[in-house]
Amino acid sequence: MALIPLITFLGMLLGLNDVEIAFAGDAMQHQAQLDAARRPGGAWDYSECFAGVAPWFKTVDFAVVNLETPIGPAPHSGYPCFNAPEPYLHALRDAGFDLFLTANNHTLDRRDRGLRHTVDALDSNGLAHIGTYRDAAARDSLMPHLREVNGIRIGFLNYTYGTNGIEPRDGAVVDLIDRTLMAADIQAARRAGAEIVCVCVHWGDEYKLLPNAAQRSLADWLQGMGVELIIGSHPHVVQPMELRDNPDGSRCLVVYSLGNLISNMRTRDTRGGAAVTVRLERRPDGKVRVADAGWQLHFTEPAGNGRNFRVVDAYESDDPRAAAFREAAEAIFRKHNRGVERISPARWMFGN
Repeated sequence: MALIPLITFLGMLLGLNDVEIAFAGDAMQHQAQLDAARRPGGAWDYSECFAGVAPWFKTVDFAVVNLETPIGPAPHSGYPCFNAPEPYLHALRDAGFDLFLTANNHTLDRRDRGLRHTVDALDSNGLAHIGTYRDAAARDSLMPHLREVNGIRIGFLNYTYGTNGIEPRDGAVVDLIDRTLMAADIQAARRAGAEIVCVCVHWGDEYKLLPNAAQRSLADWLQGMGVELIIGSHPHVVQPMELRDNPDGSRCLVVYSLGNLISNMRTRDTRGGAAVTVRLERRPDGKVRVADAGWQLHFTEPAGNGRNFRVVDAYESDDPRAAAFREAAEAIFRKHNRGVERISPARWMFGN
């Protein structure tokens, strides 16, 4: 047996050429969340918030989250113009997240200065991020964003439909959904060596359980551009997932919306979200493909009785609202998902 095929075969047996990536939805920070985390003397405590699901994101090789709030100094605030303290980043980092998405409709809530505060806070904590940049020169120096995980090179891109009508005034850059820009970025990622391209998109209609025509059209276009992973956010509710086959035998994963990772939203469908894990594998021919994907549901238990907001397994919560959320999400998945099923709890807790 030749040496290279032997190495490839042994790598497959040992799992060295497999990668598991987890994606989480919108990490919000409403006023009630700020109030629950605030401590005397100006301190903040988010230690309870993600303890229940941190093993999900620490078990995988790489985890991605949508940071849907600027991070900056006081005054801190919730909706409609968010601004969260830096310890919120620390809690997300400690929960296992490796990449932070910042292109969303709230990224300019505190204008260009708030965007730059967010970038500075992420950089000072050594946290990778994509979607917004201090200026055009910074974007040019940082894009495309490639990560090598277990020997597999993955290109990550992030775009938003808009910024709530707030425009950059001082040179800050927000990556907006624009097919010309996106095509150039996808091609640049491939030229830089990306074996898999992941496009994270902030799109769709808030609170709608099914994707709209624009989401479907853009997903089809991205798949046609050769993108393997299309991960959506913004609707604040879960939407369907599709594992699509390509003509060449490869696959494309489309997740229209992951819902909320954490928030103080109070309707049935906004109280939780889905975490999606996708497994990439290197085939004997050397090509990297999407092997499979699965979901698990989480639920945000609100603060009260001396406890902070807590993200927990939606199947383990005693809150009756968790059951209502879970049943509605499952109904959507049963009817509309294609090839993406629930991951067993044992897989989350003990790996594959």
